[in-house]
Amino acid sequence: MKTLLIAIRLFVVLTVLTGVLYPLLVTGIAQVAFASQANGSLIVRDGKVMGSTLVGQSFDQPQYFWGRPSATGPVPYNAAASSGSNLGPTNPALVGGSEGPGLIAERVEALKKLDPGNTQAVPTDLVTASGSGLDPHISVAAAEYQVPRVARSRGITEEAVRAMVNEHTLNPSVGILGERVVNVLPLNLALDRASR
Repeated sequence: MKTLLIAIRLFVVLTVLTGVLYPLLVTGIAQVAFASQANGSLIVRDGKVMGSTLVGQSFDQPQYFWGRPSATGPVPYNAAASSGSNLGPTNPALVGGSEGPGLIAERVEALKKLDPGNTQAVPTDLVTASGSGLDPHISVAAAEYQVPRVARSRGITEEAVRAMVNEHTLNPSVGILGERVVNVLPLNLALDRASR
């Protein structure tokens, strides 16, 4: 009986320490030191949450930069359904086969149809989903590919659009980890703000 009472006391003490006090302490520190990150890295404009810098959004109008295709379905960029497509680089559903063109060919055709004068090669990240299906970033090459279409659709110069892409290009972490990328949502919001 004595051992049982010790075990119960230890259970209660550890539950309070690790289940209540520690989470409150960590949450408090996060709210003070990293408030934006602790609250989801939300982008707020005019008091309205537009999205997060951590989760992509679906854009399909020609005046916007498009992000990577989302692997979540049926709703694109649904964080509750985050997963990869699990399609390997030789999977017929992705690259096509005897049953017809695959997802990559369909996506390339959609991009070419929207911008028939663009003769550049379509960057890979515009036609393949990321591992999570939620990636908010595209490569600088993917942004550059879309500059002529966005400029033409908005009636502004390519140089002005390119300057905004440069402003929203993120460098590798600590200068060496990763590659330069562009976060699509802040870029599109900046384009909308400049168009007002």
